[in-house]
Amino acid sequence: MADSAGRTGERGSAGRVRGALAPYLMVLPAGLWLLVFFVVPMVAMVSLSLQTGDLVDGFRQTFHWRNYTDGLHTYGDQFVRSLWYGLLATVACAVLSYPAAYWIAFRGGRGKTAYLMLLLLPYFVSFVLRTVSWKLVLTDDGPVLGPLRGHGILPPGFHVLDTGFAVVSGLTYNFLPFMALPIYVALERIDPRVVEAARDLYAGRAGAFARVVLPLSLPGVFAGVILTFVPASADYVNAEVLGGPGDTMIGNVIQSEYFDNGAYPVASALSFALMAILLLGVFAYARALGTRNVLEAAGR
Repeated sequence: MADSAGRTGERGSAGRVRGALAPYLMVLPAGLWLLVFFVVPMVAMVSLSLQTGDLVDGFRQTFHWRNYTDGLHTYGDQFVRSLWYGLLATVACAVLSYPAAYWIAFRGGRGKTAYLMLLLLPYFVSFVLRTVSWKLVLTDDGPVLGPLRGHGILPPGFHVLDTGFAVVSGLTYNFLPFMALPIYVALERIDPRVVEAARDLYAGRAGAFARVVLPLSLPGVFAGVILTFVPASADYVNAEVLGGPGDTMIGNVIQSEYFDNGAYPVASALSFALMAILLLGVFAYARALGTRNVLEAAGR
């Protein structure tokens, strides 16, 4: 009996150990993935950003902090322009996405899946091909501006390409699902009976939307803003394809410094500075909006 009790105790102890280790073992693959493909490259990038040298003589660690200060001073306009274009594209995505997501969630019926597929269908095509296609749409003799110019509606010198408007339009087009899907998920979770209860309490359509639907969908808007603003501000393809010399974003500068000039430390410093600025912007946005208030609104 003693031996049986001892074996039972050992099995119970082993079971508790396995139970305690199970969560860590489940997280281990993702943790290793992040360590190899995120943490290690980030450490390497920070180290490279503090080095000096060139491709001929090589690079060496000198803790040259002026790579950051010189980069911010030289390319300050590109940093500001990137954040501004990213903000405009994010606002445009929110304005365009919310009505579409609202209609699919509350009026889509059995065709919700089909409507979502139609929304996502263009994004099965390569990012670069979509941007080039957008360039063909916005060109002076394209399907939009060509007929308007032919009928004399637009003046001869009017053009959209090589402008900031074209870049923001391309960013909005390319990152629209990043805003639409989180908003749709938040709206889909709203119980229609809650909206009906608001209508029963003499709230009009506008009142029910403002007091019920909008607060409950704020978590989706919050997530959509972050998912859209960060990649849109760091993008360089749209500015390269749709913009002109005065529309260069910081992503274009990083690409040029790395591939054209071979200035790896400067490119790394600019990349890390961009990431830090975006993180500070996200934290400031979260603090200003108040994630706790968002969750409380969702809870109501």
